[in-house]
Amino acid sequence: MPVNHAEISWYNMLSQTDYRVPRLWRDWLFDAGSLTQRLLDASDGELSVHVIKQQFQVPSLSERHVLGLADRQQALIREVLLCGAGQPWVFARSIIPLTTVSGRLRKLRQLDNQPLGALLFKDPSMTREAVEVACVNDNNNQLPCRSLDDESPIWGRRSVFRLDKKPLLVAEFFLPSFNPESR
Repeated sequence: MPVNHAEISWYNMLSQTDYRVPRLWRDWLFDAGSLTQRLLDASDGELSVHVIKQQFQVPSLSERHVLGLADRQQALIREVLLCGAGQPWVFARSIIPLTTVSGRLRKLRQLDNQPLGALLFKDPSMTREAVEVACVNDNNNQLPCRSLDDESPIWGRRSVFRLDKKPLLVAEFFLPSFNPESR
């Protein structure tokens, strides 16, 4: 089931002590480093990427707004599960405008099961804008691989990255099978 991002309320974290975010999630949501690398470390190297979908389509209104895209402008949308030790830990949705997947960045079209984060954090031209956070619950959204009887809130973050000054949006949601306290 696709994510309806228009229903998610994103907000900028005020600080790492932002009271709206439970303490156990702050470190993971505020981390400025590579989530891929951190998950690799937490899984003792047992991290895999499972592509749910990768296709050109029109992003949600919220995603278009953040990226400055026109109403009907398509982008490459990639949805994956990052699985640690065989468990789905993170659902990630990346929005890559057509203008970004050109020139040397054309390689972003063929990531297959490679983690996008590994590529982003190795690129010397990469910059990252402010992190926004959201809490997804039963009332406002349904994520892939979330069972219907699981009502626990799911915390997520998103930010715009730039490679060669070209934007892409990455949203990451920590699934119920991920326990931040044990990582």
